[in-house]
Amino acid sequence: MLSFVNKEVAAPMKSVAQTPVVSAYASFFAVGFFVFHAVAEREASSVLTMSALAQCFGITMLCIQSLSSGSARGISASSLLLDAFAISLRLCSTLWVDGYLPSDKSGDFIYQAFDVCSLLLLIFLLHRVLVKQYDTYQAAEDTFRVGPMLLMCYVLAMVLHGDMDDNRVLDTLWLAGLFTSVVAVLPQFWLITRSGGWAGASTSHCIAALALSRFLSGCFMWMARNFITCEPYVADIQHTIIAIFIAHLVHIALLGDFAVQYLRSMFRGNICQPVQFTIDV
Repeated sequence: MLSFVNKEVAAPMKSVAQTPVVSAYASFFAVGFFVFHAVAEREASSVLTMSALAQCFGITMLCIQSLSSGSARGISASSLLLDAFAISLRLCSTLWVDGYLPSDKSGDFIYQAFDVCSLLLLIFLLHRVLVKQYDTYQAAEDTFRVGPMLLMCYVLAMVLHGDMDDNRVLDTLWLAGLFTSVVAVLPQFWLITRSGGWAGASTSHCIAALALSRFLSGCFMWMARNFITCEPYVADIQHTIIAIFIAHLVHIALLGDFAVQYLRSMFRGNICQPVQFTIDV
């Protein structure tokens, strides 16, 4: 995964202050505990809401990095843009119909609120990276092409969409959002490899949080596998749920090597330190 360019020599990125990081983690667990117990009433479907919360937490960590360091170094604008597209596409469905929402009370507005918050944070980050901190943005290294990725995701969604929203357009947009969220991590990995394998502490926390988000989302899809339907092309094969599972597995595969090295760093107590990832020549 982290092996498509040669190893480069790069100076380690700065560590981040411990207090904001610890505060962010404490807030994340507190909000998650409250939503699960008080809002969702411990319903299993709230795992999808926890997925949206984990994503929001990851993006918050990038905001902490940008604000505390005063630099856009190590942040891929291309990844931010793809994530923003993914959430926007998903919101096109979840704000209007309930086909892909948790069945508990957190699906009434909490789940969508976390997505809206994530989108606003991404817009804020894009402004800082591309405008206020552009002089520190690694534009020469952040060269992963996102246009073909977006087009591929939309075409696949047009072919494989389900009928949970009972609306061809909304079902297609939701699935396109899922596919886009999978490929959104690729530009960030590309930037890490072109920076010598170094990732800022907050960037690492962000990618790990997105991995947790995808795992929780996958758990929800597994629980709802018998309810996610489509109009089959071949016999009675429900191709939409198969495509959803493949998307989640691909995302986990992309993050697998990163997760191992990230956990090793965390177990060594390097929660606020940059992480260097092994890059094969």
